[in-house]
Amino acid sequence: MLAPFVRSVLAEPRAPHPPARTWWDWALVGALLVAAAGEAVFRSDVPARPLATVVALLVIPALLWRRTHPLLATAVGFGGAMVLLVPTMVSDVGDVGLVAMLAVLVLPYSLYRWASGPEALVGTAIVAVPAGVGLAISGDLGDVVGGTTVLVASFALGAAMRYRAVAHQREVEQVRTLERGELARELHDTVAHHVSAIAIQAQAGRAVAATDPAAAVETLAVIEAEASRTLHEMRTMVRVLRDGETADAEPVSYGPQRGIGDLDELTRMSPVVQVHRGGDLAGLPQPVEVAVYRICQESVTNAIRHALNATAVTVEVTGDVEVVRLRVHDDGEAARPATTVGYGLLGMAERAKLLGGACHAGPDPTGGWTVEATLPREVSR
Repeated sequence: MLAPFVRSVLAEPRAPHPPARTWWDWALVGALLVAAAGEAVFRSDVPARPLATVVALLVIPALLWRRTHPLLATAVGFGGAMVLLVPTMVSDVGDVGLVAMLAVLVLPYSLYRWASGPEALVGTAIVAVPAGVGLAISGDLGDVVGGTTVLVASFALGAAMRYRAVAHQREVEQVRTLERGELARELHDTVAHHVSAIAIQAQAGRAVAATDPAAAVETLAVIEAEASRTLHEMRTMVRVLRDGETADAEPVSYGPQRGIGDLDELTRMSPVVQVHRGGDLAGLPQPVEVAVYRICQESVTNAIRHALNATAVTVEVTGDVEVVRLRVHDDGEAARPATTVGYGLLGMAERAKLLGGACHAGPDPTGGWTVEATLPREVSR
């Protein structure tokens, strides 16, 4: 059990993005240097005052590097503390050191907060040597308990703040992953749908251009409208991405969000598409409305693109007491292998799962291809 722990510690990298030095870092070091100089002048009771002053004036500036070079700062700080213990060990002159030197107690915190695993182990040993010697020389139980408590608390606080930062970073990464997945679904469900509609209408226009120019002109108008919708929704999503670049940005919806009331728009893709609604579909939460529309949209797009010789694509949405059921069926020849799972099928399954529902797609036993989904009416928070 100890070996895996040691390996995990040794593999721990430095904490990323240590804060740069700020004005209050300089103010703190400046105040400590002034305090040390004042003690050197006015405290005649300090044994080995010249040595204590020199050590303090050398050690205190190391606090400026406690985040960017935590091991070096710890070595300088507690190395100076070890130097101050030498007169006490040699001649028993008492406590040698200035009160300003207590600032080195912030270094164990910085070590565990910012250093890598190997640096933290080496730094702990560096801190332990003068701390152990000083407590042993003291011989007072109260000093031993108090000094040990302060050091352990400094280490523990640094470790706790590091763990909190890591947990926050993981949470941020998880949110970003979810956002990327949502954007991928939105891009696939909106842009791919409109582009498929454009391609289908263009094929239809080519077929009738020679025999019915008026119908070809109408087809071009449909293509223009679909292209405009595609451009609008792309711009909307780009605005979402740009507005989300700053940490304090206000949430922006992916809009325009479609719902069950917009399902009739799917009939514009092909005359074989039929939409039927039934049951209680009033008062549904927006996430459910959007999921129903997007799943139906993707299913119809797939049917028109992949079903061979389809004469009908039927969309049925039914509201029950606790769930909303949808079924999209085409009567064409299923050109898609049942084992093929594309981004569209994956996106539909993810949408349903995120709301606590389920979505299944595959060849229908009676012929053609069927997509069925069940979504709860109430979205869990």
